[in-house]
Amino acid sequence: MVLEILKGKTTVAEAARRYDLKPSEIQSWVDEGIKGMENSLRARPRDIREQYEAKLKGAYAALGEAQLEIKVLKKV
Repeated sequence: MVLEILKGKTTVAEAARRYDLKPSEIQSWVDEGIKGMENSLRARPRDIREQYEAKLKGAYAALGEAQLEIKVLKKV
């Protein structure tokens, strides 16, 4: 029912009549659904950012090792 409302296939008032529920109750479900979706979408960029930062940290470490190896080889 909440998805139907969010997709615009029905309204809160129509759903309330159809299922014999209070519009305020249905609206609270819609609001909770929207909050849940917002939280879900927020979590994903954080996960991606953490993965990116871990890869970047590894790349910097590898670069540092390569630079150190070059310095050592130049001295030899």
